[in-house]
Amino acid sequence: MSDAIIEINNLSKNYLGDVVTHALDDVSFTINKGEFVSIMGPSGSGKSTLLHLLSYLDRPSSGTYTFDGKKIDELTDTDLAHVRNIKMGFVFQAFNLLSRATVYENVELPLMYSKVPTSERRSIVEKAVTSVGLSEKMNIEAGKLSGGQKQRVAIARALVNNPSVLFADEPTGNLDSKSGEQVMEILKKLNDDGHTVILVTHETYTAQYGDRLIRLKDGKIEYDGVMPKTPNREHFLK
Repeated sequence: MSDAIIEINNLSKNYLGDVVTHALDDVSFTINKGEFVSIMGPSGSGKSTLLHLLSYLDRPSSGTYTFDGKKIDELTDTDLAHVRNIKMGFVFQAFNLLSRATVYENVELPLMYSKVPTSERRSIVEKAVTSVGLSEKMNIEAGKLSGGQKQRVAIARALVNNPSVLFADEPTGNLDSKSGEQVMEILKKLNDDGHTVILVTHETYTAQYGDRLIRLKDGKIEYDGVMPKTPNREHFLK
């Protein structure tokens, strides 16, 4: 049985305008369950487009994308939305929390759109919040937390449905370096515990938490392999 959770074959995404823009051009790779993959590239390299395709926010112009054994062209838009809620977790740069809702209420939100019975939600939410070290903040409004704490709440929210893949899109972009390192340590621990993590970032220090690097340039894969080791990796990532 294959360990692949994501299989990309000759994937392209074109945008039509006065001229055709090839945002992603004939990209192929496989991501196995339990990997921590960092995706990097300069502005305009295609990394945001790739993230949108991987997370079912957009469909490719050509090529195939298989997630957890299902090809994207076999799924309706309703199917895609269901898979996103149940099998994908998301951590964004902007946190995307409800500021006047409590930590508990924010983390519970994805469960309200799933089939998890109300009676089972509390234990699931409490476990997720505890896993990011915020059990004492359970009943505090999200708007009263620091940036680092808000991102940890966002990670807990992403975990409640026990997703197959956790997507992290510039998760430290709005944080100071200390808070950013704390968030990355949590993501690394989740990966050590078996979660598949896909990180999209332009920051060298966050990318280095990954075990594998996919680097894009002009819509193509420039490098796909083991994360370069210190002391050469930082120079390589620039």
